[in-house]
Amino acid sequence: MTTQTIQYEYAPGHFRASEPAVYRPDMLAEGEMILNMGPQHPSTHGVLRLEVVTDGEIIVDVVPHVGYLHRCFEKHAQSLPFNQAIPFVDRLDYLAAMNCEHAFVMGVERMLGIENDIPKRTEYIRVLVAELNRIAAHFVGIGTYALDIGAYTPFLWLMRDREHIQRLLEWVSGARMLYNYIWIGGLFYDLPVGFEERCREFIAYLKPKLVELQQLVIENEIFVKRTANVGVLPLAVAINYGCTGPMLRGSGLRYDLRRVDGYSVYPELAFDIPIGQGQMGTVGDCWDRNNVRVLECHESIRIIEQCLDQLTGPHKRTRDYDPQAVVPKKIRPKAMDFYARAESAKGELGFFFRTDGRADVPVRCKARSCCFHNLSVIGEIARGAMLADLVAITGSLDLVMGEVDR
Repeated sequence: MTTQTIQYEYAPGHFRASEPAVYRPDMLAEGEMILNMGPQHPSTHGVLRLEVVTDGEIIVDVVPHVGYLHRCFEKHAQSLPFNQAIPFVDRLDYLAAMNCEHAFVMGVERMLGIENDIPKRTEYIRVLVAELNRIAAHFVGIGTYALDIGAYTPFLWLMRDREHIQRLLEWVSGARMLYNYIWIGGLFYDLPVGFEERCREFIAYLKPKLVELQQLVIENEIFVKRTANVGVLPLAVAINYGCTGPMLRGSGLRYDLRRVDGYSVYPELAFDIPIGQGQMGTVGDCWDRNNVRVLECHESIRIIEQCLDQLTGPHKRTRDYDPQAVVPKKIRPKAMDFYARAESAKGELGFFFRTDGRADVPVRCKARSCCFHNLSVIGEIARGAMLADLVAITGSLDLVMGEVDR
């Protein structure tokens, strides 16, 4: 006799029980209604629902409901040795995987006490690939934001230029988006022969393209009217909600962990921290946030050029350079609670580790997601705006749901 196990049985109340709405019809004032919006942004993948209460065309409140990507990063990291968790770190902000790897790896190296043993060439390569990935991530954010508002051409142009970066990083690591390139104690491999020269050619190509981007999007009259004075995020609100990255800097605070913490070789590099100044509207509006991302691409190019100078000068490739020389055979930190953070493309990405000193698997690993904090402020900045502006406000947050739903 065979028995069948029913894995799932449909019931009409399942959805309401699993993801209840905050507002009920009896809570609404006269003329108000509840709308469900999303996913209208390419990064939401059907896992971000916005519960919107409107009074006509005016937004009364917005409640974000985070769905389930079943990414389970933290559970994976608590079931695997530190070095085997790196491929899962890639999948947090999969548009800026190198930045995610950099933060995670630096945290483990500090716990082991080997952060000062990393060769300078390794550090410069890490910063080089992280800044290339930062530009690629910003290109997706800016391009899809223009697409949200109705401009198709910038999206195509930025995807074209991002493709050059993807090919460079694929040449380095062998993978297109999820790299597993920055290892604890070193790198998977040295840069391919000729990479520095090809990278310089790309930078020379990209500089005038960024000027075109400034003219096509940032200074475009229609784009300015759709984003200036919309979704204004006051600095005090940004700080209270834990916003970081371009969200916080767009509100006028010159706060960047590459300067504040001075990790890796960033203290040796010259670059500026762009902030929102309200040039087209109010400080902290959607236009300021987008403009900060464009300006950061210019600064990343400055950093990349300085890294290339170092990698072809004082720290050029030699036969005795081994990118895995400091990679530990067994990663077993002392018993401690430890938090490490770095400046990802979206803001402060942090990792909290709890270790027992006996195993090479952490007792607890928690990711501090910058996108999660940036999403939480949407109710504050959308309240009182027009319903049509909610798409522009959501897009200006530059979310990646793989990091929100960890």
